[in-house]
Amino acid sequence: MKNVLITGVAGGFGKPTALALLEKGYSVAGSVRSRNGRNATTIAELEASGVKIVEFDVTDSASTELGVRKAIDQLGGLDVLFNNAGIGAYGIQELMSVEDMMHVFDVNVLGVQRVMRAALPHLRAQGRGTVIYTSSLIGRIATPFYGTYSASKWALEAIVECYRTELSGFGIESCILEPGAMPTAFFDGMVTPKDEARESEYGTFAELPAVSKTGLAELLKATSEQRPERIAETVVNLLGKPFGDKPFRTVVDYVGVGPEIERYNAVLHDVTRKVLTNFGMEQMLNLNSEAGIS
Repeated sequence: MKNVLITGVAGGFGKPTALALLEKGYSVAGSVRSRNGRNATTIAELEASGVKIVEFDVTDSASTELGVRKAIDQLGGLDVLFNNAGIGAYGIQELMSVEDMMHVFDVNVLGVQRVMRAALPHLRAQGRGTVIYTSSLIGRIATPFYGTYSASKWALEAIVECYRTELSGFGIESCILEPGAMPTAFFDGMVTPKDEARESEYGTFAELPAVSKTGLAELLKATSEQRPERIAETVVNLLGKPFGDKPFRTVVDYVGVGPEIERYNAVLHDVTRKVLTNFGMEQMLNLNSEAGIS
């Protein structure tokens, strides 16, 4: 039985993934910031299903260190880490305050770093492990009104590129999930700008973010396959692949954007391998399948 820790387990991707892994016989622990609040019912359901709930805040180093340690103790070990906790941001880029941007990066980038620093000593010591990261299609390209969120996911992708190579010698696999937009409560909790004075200077253009968001909601509603359960299925499938034969990047999308991102990823895969080969470091890529994508 493999032991899995999922951060942000009460979120749109976390819950179905945790339940799917339990069904497959995995032992699962999941992090939440608090048992109380709007996710209390979801947390209770997860705990009743067998998920070991651990409270910690990925924006706080001490909390994260203690929480990861508790999770490993409760699980009796750690084989798989799923860095899933995250926050969205949406709005005209100029209107985003520096403080709002810092908060998004604190969760989406530094939060992952805190979790990795807490978990990696255990994984390195045992000489084997798998780390999965939730990125996004717009962690590969940038679209209007998602600048802050995209920037945080671009940063995450860069960090994971380094983790992939630097951890390969310790027997630690790295896998990135790149989902398209999914109909989850994630959209309800997005950071949005509150600079009314600047917004007024944009005139009617300031109405476009709301129009675009409505259009996306309608598209997702009309696309039955674009559901968070697809993420759970992808994680189960990834973990079912032999050690060292998992793709580095996996796109999960059913609205037509995915194939273009996969084409982009294929080119980057070839460029990365060529550059690292030129520097004599290509062996650092060998813990993923040669295709590098799926």
